[in-house]
Amino acid sequence: MSELTPSRLRTLLAGYSSLRVGVVGDFFLDAYFDCDPELDEASLETGRTCYQVVRHRRQAGAAGTVAANLRALGVGTVEAIGYCGDDGEGYELRRAMHKLGLDTAGFITAPGRFTPTYGKPCYIDNSKRDRPVLQELQRLDTKNRRPTPVKLQNEIIAHIHDRIAHWDAVVLLDQVSETNCGVLTGRVRRALATALVARPQFIALADSRERIGLFKGAMLKPNQQEAMAALNYRGRPSLKTARDHAKTLSLRTGRPVFLTLGAQGMLVAEGNTVERIPAVDVSEPIDIVGAGDACSAAITTALAVGAHATEAATLASLAASITIQQLGTTGTASPRQIHQRLQEVRRGL
Repeated sequence: MSELTPSRLRTLLAGYSSLRVGVVGDFFLDAYFDCDPELDEASLETGRTCYQVVRHRRQAGAAGTVAANLRALGVGTVEAIGYCGDDGEGYELRRAMHKLGLDTAGFITAPGRFTPTYGKPCYIDNSKRDRPVLQELQRLDTKNRRPTPVKLQNEIIAHIHDRIAHWDAVVLLDQVSETNCGVLTGRVRRALATALVARPQFIALADSRERIGLFKGAMLKPNQQEAMAALNYRGRPSLKTARDHAKTLSLRTGRPVFLTLGAQGMLVAEGNTVERIPAVDVSEPIDIVGAGDACSAAITTALAVGAHATEAATLASLAASITIQQLGTTGTASPRQIHQRLQEVRRGL
């Protein structure tokens, strides 16, 4: 962390308020159902446990988590491009996005499509004032498993073409595993590639669970398993193979690659040069859900205000170390928290 000084960090963060960043991808509703285990009942019909909900929480998830992190970092304008269904979950998702202060002019309501939703029942300690999460129970997922209609894809592409020249950067988040069933279909990726190739210096970062190797013209942020899949590598993972994969992907795309390694940190590849940025050690308990989205937001914003790739990765490591200590939710990191964490790291705390 010695490369990123407090004064340099202040300089970078000071530029965030003037940024306009696009987020294109799969916006999910995170629907938390907080249950008190002391109130569990047995079903008279089946004998199975009936969980007793004592609190509802609703957040914008997936691409919404990236957007939430951008706003928490102080980005002035965050524009969302994607879609939701014409359903109750879509209403809740739009309300959560409004709370974040997102520009949703390019966010489409699509009748006939589900609003992708992660239903998250959780046990909480209802006796404590902050009602901390004790355990996440079995999740309920709602996703679209039929291809995104061409008309809807064309609307998404039109919004991208209309807005990309106004953005300082864009994050592309491909959350849906099913082929061509989300926002970043093959058709949309090709349209993006054409736009990005015409803007070789534009800051575009792609994150995809299944298709990271198919994004052209963007910087890539895979984890080790995603990089292995993109390169059809079936051997055992190691730090050496991760370095080789980061280098290969960077040479293939002509853009930096940020390969995340969990507790081992992150590799930053720029052509043949690969550097490892260590993770920040934090005390347990931790919850890694959303850490990758925090990294995406931190990398993109830092690069958009002129940070070097390794500086951006260092800032992302700081941000992720803060979000993983926020249990039972997809957390965010503020500039104040990042400043404080850097000071702690420099003091060896």
